[in-house]
Amino acid sequence: MDEIDDRDEEEFGFSRNYFLAKELGGSGKKSTNKLSDIGLVDEQELRAAMANSEPKHEKEVSALMESYKSLYPQWVFELRCGFALLMYGFGSKKALLEDFASIALTEYSVIVINGYLQSINIKQVVVAMAEVLWDQLKSSGKTTSASLGKVQQPFSSRSMDDLLSFLNGSRKHENDFDICLVIHNIDGPGLRDSETQQYLAQIASCSHIRIVASVDHVNAPLLWDKKMVHTQFNWYWNHVPTFAPYTVEGVFFPLILSHGSASQSAKTATIILQSLTPNAQSVFKILAEYLLSHPDEEGMPIDSLYSISRERFIVSSQVTLNSHLTEFKDHELVKTRRNSDGQDCLYIPLAIEALAKTISEISQ
Repeated sequence: MDEIDDRDEEEFGFSRNYFLAKELGGSGKKSTNKLSDIGLVDEQELRAAMANSEPKHEKEVSALMESYKSLYPQWVFELRCGFALLMYGFGSKKALLEDFASIALTEYSVIVINGYLQSINIKQVVVAMAEVLWDQLKSSGKTTSASLGKVQQPFSSRSMDDLLSFLNGSRKHENDFDICLVIHNIDGPGLRDSETQQYLAQIASCSHIRIVASVDHVNAPLLWDKKMVHTQFNWYWNHVPTFAPYTVEGVFFPLILSHGSASQSAKTATIILQSLTPNAQSVFKILAEYLLSHPDEEGMPIDSLYSISRERFIVSSQVTLNSHLTEFKDHELVKTRRNSDGQDCLYIPLAIEALAKTISEISQ
């Protein structure tokens, strides 16, 4: 009997300590991190320091890259079988793909897309492929006077559907192809929107085209649905870790530890916002969207922020809103000033471009 009582008392003590720990954890002190506490340095200085850093394991990386050359014939065979090649694994694959194209794809026309760039005009790429294919067909004598008349209109003025239809023309041998599209970072910022990925999938399914692409983001497969993967792209996955630094690709991305551009300011603000609660992020988003839509005003009145936040069931009282605002001010994300009418207004000390980028980051 005493043993049972001791066990009950032990379980009660454990339960009490558990809920006590939860209560204390919920009422803990707020983070003291501030935006200004991040020791940012000048971007040029940081890049210079990175350039002067001594590379490691150069011999091993070079030997690994050399070993992949034995796979080139297999990769060409996979292309001829109708597959698109998707190269994945840690390290930059830019040099590998370009070496493969220069050695093993010499009998084909190769067009390269640098997906790590911030913006890419996908129609210009399709126009370039159509022009290359047209030149090949003319030089090989495979065009007729009737087909010549159909393509008198410049490719640049034709619709995407017409261009894709031309690239998907009939072929003498079903799995043969004329153009190889090499895409560095098909998951890059200039290509990862849904519309561009749909166009790339349609390009991959064209009879005259084959794609060789690299991917680096861990969530890249989420860009494609089942039809795109198995029917259009028809990916053949190849694990080719190179452990090579992303030297070229990294030039086009802002460094988190540096300052000076809107992208970098947005990145540091996003880091702090992601550490806050979803409700706090929602309040910040309301304020930011108001400031973006009213660029001529000195800020957003606190009453207006409270009204909109309450209507959207984000806050239940002025006290709740004030707690969020205090947290924003502690992190130096939001500041207060009086407008010309003597009313206290809230504003965010970020440039318009940086503010818009911050909103897009926390909305993902």
